[in-house]
Amino acid sequence: MATRGGLQATAERATMRLLVWLYRRSGGTVAGKMFGVPLVLLTTTGRRSGRPWTVPLMYHPDGDHLVIVASNGGRDRPPAWWLNLRAAGRATVQLKKETFPVTAAEADGDTRDRLWAIAVDRYDGYAKYAEKTDRRIPVVVLTRDAPP
Repeated sequence: MATRGGLQATAERATMRLLVWLYRRSGGTVAGKMFGVPLVLLTTTGRRSGRPWTVPLMYHPDGDHLVIVASNGGRDRPPAWWLNLRAAGRATVQLKKETFPVTAAEADGDTRDRLWAIAVDRYDGYAKYAEKTDRRIPVVVLTRDAPP
């Protein structure tokens, strides 16, 4: 797959920044859904830069957990947020007006299959993304850290 660049990449970054800004300012009232699926803000720490990076992501609840999908729109490379999260294992989530630390784990086996089916049912774009790439798209389970 060709790499993205130029105007398209600039537009995508600007859109992400705008969504994050709107979500934060409104507590998720504005920019709290995409394609009818609720969004959460995920802040990871750059594995090379050490800087915080925030992205809006579709999620679905699974019991006490939040489930997100590292689809990157079906690109052959995983999203940077997933590489950062996998390296650190921890992140911060803003869910509407509430912000809290989470621990991340990649789902596997039957759990992954069950969560993938739910994700695809909520947003059929994930199935289309899976057809565009040879990589197995990670399904990530976020667990709220216990208060200190």
